[in-house]
Amino acid sequence: MVFFHFVSINNAEKYAGGQNKGEMLKNKKIAILLSGRGSNFTAIYEAIRRGDLDAEICCVISNVADAAGLLRAREWGLQTIYIPSRGVERTAYDRLLIEALRPLDPALVCLAGFMRILSPVFIAAFPSRVLNIHPSLLPAFPGLHAQRQALQYGVKISGCTVHLADEGMDTGPIVMQRAVEVLDGDTEESLSARILEQEHDVYWRAIACKL
Repeated sequence: MVFFHFVSINNAEKYAGGQNKGEMLKNKKIAILLSGRGSNFTAIYEAIRRGDLDAEICCVISNVADAAGLLRAREWGLQTIYIPSRGVERTAYDRLLIEALRPLDPALVCLAGFMRILSPVFIAAFPSRVLNIHPSLLPAFPGLHAQRQALQYGVKISGCTVHLADEGMDTGPIVMQRAVEVLDGDTEESLSARILEQEHDVYWRAIACKL
């Protein structure tokens, strides 16, 4: 079952970077997929509000009903969609995502802490249109706990990577990266916090490059 929360066109334009009527413009719509607090989503939204990013958030989708990012999007007047994932096979779930997204015609689908591995069916539905951000300088330290991996390996430089999602685990083409120095005495938490600061600045810039 899919749960939609719709907003008026005027409200959507006000809060999601709507374009002037009558203009024939390139598709600037982005869809956000998240499962938690959505801090990268917030950074993208704020970049649009500042006028730094010429884009329109057409929807925010979550597999978690009370995800903070989903609730925040609703407060901001954005269209939100809740698609429960518990007990749903991966490909079947991704078909529900595709069904929800296709009528909205997003130019990009941006993963912002979406805690599911997308199936080949989803990637094929939006070829070279799915962006992800990962807290390491890929191809180093893919997968979970990238910051912990960096510390355990003893690297002096880590960072974050925005890349196009493909059928592998953090293996798609790199769009943009940002380096972060690993300091003496860093913990997983302190390194994660500094990398996250850079994620908030680099993700919207990568989106701008792809729109």
